[in-house]
Amino acid sequence: MKTEFTEQQLRDPQIAGSNKILRSCVHCGFCTATCPTYQVLGDELDSPRGRIYLIKEMLESGRPADSATVRHIDRCLSCLACMTTCPSGVNYMHLVDHARAYITKTYRRSWDDRTIRWILRKILPYPKRFRLALRAAQLVRPLRPLMPDKRLRAMLELAPSRLPRLSSRDSAHLHPAQGKRRFRVALMTGCAQRAIGGEINDATIRLLQRLGCDVVIPRATGCCGALVHHMGEMEDSCAAARQNIRAWGDEIDGDGLDSIIINTSGCGTMIKDYGHLMRSYPEATMAARVSALAEDVTEFVLRAGFGECASRGVRVAYHPACSLQHGQQVRDAPKVLLERAGFDVCLPAESHLCCGSAGTYNLLQPEISAALRERKVRALEHLNADVVATGNIGCMVQIAKAASRPVLHTVQLLDWASGGPQPPSLSAALSA
Repeated sequence: MKTEFTEQQLRDPQIAGSNKILRSCVHCGFCTATCPTYQVLGDELDSPRGRIYLIKEMLESGRPADSATVRHIDRCLSCLACMTTCPSGVNYMHLVDHARAYITKTYRRSWDDRTIRWILRKILPYPKRFRLALRAAQLVRPLRPLMPDKRLRAMLELAPSRLPRLSSRDSAHLHPAQGKRRFRVALMTGCAQRAIGGEINDATIRLLQRLGCDVVIPRATGCCGALVHHMGEMEDSCAAARQNIRAWGDEIDGDGLDSIIINTSGCGTMIKDYGHLMRSYPEATMAARVSALAEDVTEFVLRAGFGECASRGVRVAYHPACSLQHGQQVRDAPKVLLERAGFDVCLPAESHLCCGSAGTYNLLQPEISAALRERKVRALEHLNADVVATGNIGCMVQIAKAASRPVLHTVQLLDWASGGPQPPSLSAALSA
């Protein structure tokens, strides 16, 4: 793609980086075939190719973002299926990140949009605040039909009717290996996951301990920054990254780490990109080291030698989270592990398409999100499996709202197969 940035514009490292990305695009349109919003809306401007043209024009002109450009960029899920499909290696992730940051700086949203985004920024990355908000949502839920904003209705609809228990193990702690220690790893426990998916962290810790890991949960780690990053709030996302980099850096420089384990794939994509995100900050060197050590839990468990288990006679529909299969290019490890664990594994049709969760997308774009969820659940239900497995808490919440079968994290099934407790929701489903 030909670009016409001025020499002065190209002195800006962000513009220079986006210029390089734009010039790698050859207009082929392969990305439209795998773009979820293009599949739903059928609008060229709601495809990666269309958004690339909008971003190019916006950045080249140097003008403030306009409402039409903002609307189409906001509709992007950042699922990154286009990057898997692209034959030219266009780094759409970094381009759309730049566009969102530019929008945040140059465009004034409506008061209601600003308010909702402020609420999400101030609640979702903080587990205690998130739990309180969910309790409030339970009380307000009967008033859902009266809510004037569809985004507020979506927030209430996605809130669980019953809050799951909190983990007693995912606070700052060292969980020693069972038997001989083979590895020393840090576990990223997440923010939303700590609030509504504590059993996932419990299962992860048990599984890692059985594999000979000392599991460290540093005191100062928090949200990875992805939730605010995808809303264009770069200062907030860099602050979150800096906090985690310092906490893990202390462990790396101290007793050392063999890996930083992430069991929420949306966080994994973000953390693996810390080296790029923080490239111009004083933490750049340590950020690169952190990114190099970051692994999805399935990557590490496969590398650590998870062994064959007896057949469970359970059919598992595996949903590959976009942030795992596209963002991290991790595709085989979860399926291989589930098969080793004794499960009959099947994939739905259109497994490359997003379920519509995408961080805060299901709250900010509820109509498109619901259409994608319906499409995904229909494909999963067609498999007639006993349980749905995936590697991201956002996908779990999204799919569970419409699925007739239990939805579990991959690591919960691996934990059960290797000696851990059977997940209660699966027990109920199998005995029904």
